[in-house]
Amino acid sequence: PSLKMLSAIRSTRVARKSVAYAAARAMSTDPEFGSKAFIGQVADKYLKKHGLDSTTLSDPTWPSKHADAVAAVIKDWGMDNGATVFTHWFQPLGANGVRHGMTGQVHNNMMTFAADGQPQFKFSGKELLRGETDGSSYPSGGLRATHTAGGYTVVDATSPIFMRGDTIFIPTIFMSWTGNALDEKIPLLRSAEAIDNEGKRLLKNLGLTAGGVIPNIGLEQEFFFVPRDAYARRLDLQMTGRTVMGKQAPRGQEMCDHYMAAINQFALEAMKAIQHECFLLGIPLRTRHREVAPNQYEFAPMFGYVTAQIDQNLMVMQIAEEVAARYNLACLMQEKPFQGINGSGKHNNWSLGTTDGVNLLNAVQINKATGNPEAFNAIIASIVSAVDKHGDLMRMAISAPGNDFRLGACEAPPAIVSTYLGSDLTAHLEKYMAGGDANYVPTTQMLSSGISNIAPFEVPAEDRNRTSPFPYGGHRFEFRAVGSSQNVSMVNTVLNTITAEAFGLYSDALESGKSPKDINMGLLKEHFKVVFNGNGYSEEWPDEATKRGVWRIDSAVEAMKTTSSDKNVALFEKLKVMSKTELEARENIMYVHYYGMVEMEALSMIDMIVQQIVPAVASAGLDTSALTAAAKSVQDKLAAVHHEGDDYKKAVIARELRLETMMEAREVCDAAEATCPSHLWPMATYKELLFLDSQQDGNGNTTVMGQY
Repeated sequence: PSLKMLSAIRSTRVARKSVAYAAARAMSTDPEFGSKAFIGQVADKYLKKHGLDSTTLSDPTWPSKHADAVAAVIKDWGMDNGATVFTHWFQPLGANGVRHGMTGQVHNNMMTFAADGQPQFKFSGKELLRGETDGSSYPSGGLRATHTAGGYTVVDATSPIFMRGDTIFIPTIFMSWTGNALDEKIPLLRSAEAIDNEGKRLLKNLGLTAGGVIPNIGLEQEFFFVPRDAYARRLDLQMTGRTVMGKQAPRGQEMCDHYMAAINQFALEAMKAIQHECFLLGIPLRTRHREVAPNQYEFAPMFGYVTAQIDQNLMVMQIAEEVAARYNLACLMQEKPFQGINGSGKHNNWSLGTTDGVNLLNAVQINKATGNPEAFNAIIASIVSAVDKHGDLMRMAISAPGNDFRLGACEAPPAIVSTYLGSDLTAHLEKYMAGGDANYVPTTQMLSSGISNIAPFEVPAEDRNRTSPFPYGGHRFEFRAVGSSQNVSMVNTVLNTITAEAFGLYSDALESGKSPKDINMGLLKEHFKVVFNGNGYSEEWPDEATKRGVWRIDSAVEAMKTTSSDKNVALFEKLKVMSKTELEARENIMYVHYYGMVEMEALSMIDMIVQQIVPAVASAGLDTSALTAAAKSVQDKLAAVHHEGDDYKKAVIARELRLETMMEAREVCDAAEATCPSHLWPMATYKELLFLDSQQDGNGNTTVMGQY
């Protein structure tokens, strides 16, 4: 690949080492873990046969030094495991909630023919490093067209190559012939390099010379399992991932009886199978449990380097959908599949660490490592300032269409971007701003159960605040407002970039002669308004947030519009993360993706009313005029979307269609369901979809429609 393309691979040697070390350590105790991931002991075994060793892949420059040798190694590994196909695996834009697996891939067999016509298997360094494909057939926001379609995939050295079945998956970036990023990953890698550069610079100014600063994340993936036979009788679920109508079942989540309850036996078998497939790929899905809503579940992995974790999360989502079908289940990743019960999120736990294992968000560690009691205050003050200045970008990053129905609904944080620091840290910072001690040592407290044979135990001083979009959790920040269907590359690109800018501005001030204390005081006093430790669900908070001047963007479409604002273009261009052209393209893609999703939902609703509900209700001898009028209102509003030429305006009208016109039509449909005899109702009900425990027989089969 050209130097221009290689420069897009923003990797750090330390990130690769940390991922390799963790995987190798795990594999040393379980031979199956990571056995399908080309890393650690698995890779080392084959590398040594070709005169290389385990350190080869730890060097992110290996593509320019050892491409042919590594390709030969990967071919041997594949042949020994029955994999003779390879694919460059990349992340096209506009994939959330619609593209299975959310990735692009073309499978190529390694087979070729020798001079005598006999088949043989070859895999070259060139094939490993780079591929070429049609860049115009993916959403590109105008970056590509049919007559200017060149797109190139280039290996991403920060994420492990892995194997599924007969195919070797090679994580790559995706770039246009003109050098623009056509994928989710290039800006993420650029942002990781920005936080590495500015993080090292800041730490050096504070007294610590670090080999690197890396972003680590842990993603809590929520989803629903529903009976596949019921799923097959819901056009809306099949086409859009959510129900556009449906009367509430007599039971929901009002008894708080689902959260962390015993896992349904058939759901558990599916979850075990998902975990096993992920285990082979080196994905440590450590936690599984039931969530708040009926039939809602969660997986959570261990922390890891940001690019590898996102790659793994995409594979977790794909595997979950595929494995669920084998167990007569459908796995729903959409944020709000059902009205009246909780939707699903993907909590993005984000932290920063040095290559030597110092957590920048751990007050004791960072102050000790730097020998500077102001260090932790500097980190927190910088992040608080970043959230206050760039809350619009954080809101944009979570503007998945499904979040329309989830944010602020007493199940997820509101569309107001604030941060929770907790009473202990907040009290420290308030005293510090008043002239108090700089050194922060988190306090703990002892709790007693009042039972003589259970000893008192220590707990953190901080409580949990589930209503904050971005709470501090001791050693990390948790971006709780992220949607379950999202590829979180943009989320973490934003977090990395706004923090890198804040670190850079802090270093500028230090290098100009200001003291850490003066800088901290200034940042905290100016930006402390974004700290809110109260109830984010309260009726008073939106008004209070407006008075404070905290970012509040209720509409996802309006949040999308901030992507290419002058402020944000200046930010991303300064840190070389995205150009104005790349930002404008992404903004356009978000509009098209949004109104495209709404169009599918509207068309599903119209078909369900006209083809299913009206005939059923009519056969019961009931009036259908309201249903016919509801279908027409949706059709008319959809026509208004189609007739508008501007993509932003189309998205605005689509939002009105979705949140107003379709909601009114839904009320008519749900009222019809309430009066139509159950044996005539033509689609699976919420009762049939949401209660596996009571709908399954001993073989895992669910109740057939109409039998109560």
